[in-house]
Amino acid sequence: MNPIELLRIVDSLHREKKIDSEIVFQAVEAALISAARRQYGEEADIHVSIDRESGSLEAMLNGEPLDEEAIGRIGAQTAKQVIIQKIREAERDSLVEEFSGQIDDMVSGIVQRGDGGTTVVSLANVEAILPRSEQIPGESHHPNERVRAVIYEVKPQGSRVKVVLSRTRPSLVRRLFEQEIPEIADGVISVNAMSREPGYRSKVAVSSSDQRVDCVGACVGVRGNRIKNIVDELAGERIDIVRWNEDPEVLIPNALQPADVDQVLLCDMLGRAIVLVREDQLSLAIGRRGQNVRLASKLCGWDIEIMTAEELEEQIDRAVAGFSDLDGVDEELAQRLVEQGYLSYDDLSVIEPDAMMEMGDLTSEQVDHIVTQAEEKAEEAERAAAEERRRQKEQERLEKAAAAEQAAIEAAAPPEEASEQGASPEEASTEEPSTEEPSTEEASTEEASTEEASTEEPSTEEPSTEEPSTEEPSTEEPSTEEPSTEEPSTEEPSTEEPSPDEPSPDEPSPDEPSPEKTD
Repeated sequence: MNPIELLRIVDSLHREKKIDSEIVFQAVEAALISAARRQYGEEADIHVSIDRESGSLEAMLNGEPLDEEAIGRIGAQTAKQVIIQKIREAERDSLVEEFSGQIDDMVSGIVQRGDGGTTVVSLANVEAILPRSEQIPGESHHPNERVRAVIYEVKPQGSRVKVVLSRTRPSLVRRLFEQEIPEIADGVISVNAMSREPGYRSKVAVSSSDQRVDCVGACVGVRGNRIKNIVDELAGERIDIVRWNEDPEVLIPNALQPADVDQVLLCDMLGRAIVLVREDQLSLAIGRRGQNVRLASKLCGWDIEIMTAEELEEQIDRAVAGFSDLDGVDEELAQRLVEQGYLSYDDLSVIEPDAMMEMGDLTSEQVDHIVTQAEEKAEEAERAAAEERRRQKEQERLEKAAAAEQAAIEAAAPPEEASEQGASPEEASTEEPSTEEPSTEEASTEEASTEEASTEEPSTEEPSTEEPSTEEPSTEEPSTEEPSTEEPSTEEPSTEEPSPDEPSPDEPSPDEPSPEKTD
């Protein structure tokens, strides 16, 4: 083996693959030992060493010098395979070490392909994966598209390294702020806290070390150009910039913006903050599906409960009455518990025994007894709430089924039946023809028919059956009056002089029966 050639190969691997030279020398020595044992047996005592400066090789077999040519062709092939394997393992370990130091750092890569829901991204010297679970909801990536993400996980996988990227972590928003806002990169503005729901909304709390620099205005930029670049990178995700304050009573109202907060009550023992707002600000403070209050709680580190002053008074009265019913709790102790923010049996079941002993001058046995009662009450309340929810779901299911059945019946019914069903019984009732007063329209129709029949002789035939007016209900039976029973018309004759075309008053009307037909 040429010593100079060996040193050149080691140096090349060190520079290109970023593999330590010592690892390469050890790999060559291990390969030569493995090849010699393949030739002389596993029991042979073999030692191989390489001079790190000159590259000269020294091999010993059972205490005697070993010639390099004695290894043979098969041994050389074995040595080659061992060296390749060792170098690959060293390269993998080097990549793992390199990317492990870049966790939560933002990297930029080119999308190579999509494998199901997973996107393969090519980085500088490795292929990383962007799983579907780590992608912003609703976004999609196409080949040759440049994408920015943070390194989420790095681990060895066989002879390769697995790098997992993420676009849903809050650290991506932090890195984008550092890249787009120079004041953050310079340290003038600092990002103190952050909470995020990927694809929907994020809250970022910032503060400035220089009073002349407005931290919120610097992050927004002129006409919002700075924050707009970040929003575009995050697929339109809404970002709220909050002014940081060490005092929770100031920070919590800032975090709940744009809602107006009236008062903040801190319960240190429970880590809870009760926020009082007006009725018209309640939905705005809670947000859509509780998103605003949930992000504010993560940002501030407090369990925030939003309610109106009236709701708080009701909860206090209910809690005092409930705690007073417990054995061993008087009204004064119940008032102290409520003042510390304990408003339910669940809260009381997790109280620290020492704190309760101090508040009520109780023994540990009494405290345990009270806590046991509170746990039982909490379980009963939970079962009752679960039963109520189940009953409401069942009621909603029955109502939906009834509505669907009614819709199906209406859709299947013919239009005539539907109109008949829609008619009221009063309208559909059959009226007696004799008592029915003719309407104005009917009277005018009779007069018009009289004028038309004036030039004709009275018919000697039986009068035809009169059809009911089209304005009457469809269920009314047509008139079947016989001429013999029909009373003469009670209409008064017109006061106008009869025209030559009109019949004489002595002449019978077509609607009246003829005297000859009365027999």
